[in-house]
Amino acid sequence: MKVFGICASPRNSTTEYVLKHALEKLNCETVMFACSGKDLKPCLHCDYCLENKKCIIRDDMGEVYENLQTADGIILATPIQSGSISANLSIIMDRTRALEAIDYNLLRGKIGMSIAVGGDRTGGQDFAHLSNITYFMIHGIIPVSGGPFGSNLGASFWSKDSIDEIKKDSYGMESLNRTLKEFENFLNKYI
Repeated sequence: MKVFGICASPRNSTTEYVLKHALEKLNCETVMFACSGKDLKPCLHCDYCLENKKCIIRDDMGEVYENLQTADGIILATPIQSGSISANLSIIMDRTRALEAIDYNLLRGKIGMSIAVGGDRTGGQDFAHLSNITYFMIHGIIPVSGGPFGSNLGASFWSKDSIDEIKKDSYGMESLNRTLKEFENFLNKYI
């Protein structure tokens, strides 16, 4: 079993810390793609992929395409920017169109989990989770939450923009543990 985690932060900081922590807790093969320092260009919606079964843009998305195809589970981890997902994650979501041009069902049946890290406790984590869940649903990925008691949409963190502070966010870690437990349950049941 393989889980692919995407850290959509432009920095190597709190979101990456949380995603690494999550991947380390899983008892399977894990791969992480960190957007920091990567060349990711926005989708042109040029329809090249529909005709040629590949994206016209040559950048670091190749690694994402490869891992999305081979993963059984996908974790999207985003910092909160302007109250929702990061620009990097939006690019990755849009560019997935090229995969579905190859095979519409390529991502169907995989298990998806959301992590949102905000500088404020209520800075947009729920909106980010909803964006991630919407992405999962559009592509036939089964979205998993941590259940109805504190992790309704996914794992939510309050970083106060500091590694030291996110390590102290016990509530965030509880939401991560609950969500990871459900994620593993779904992987074991459906994969």
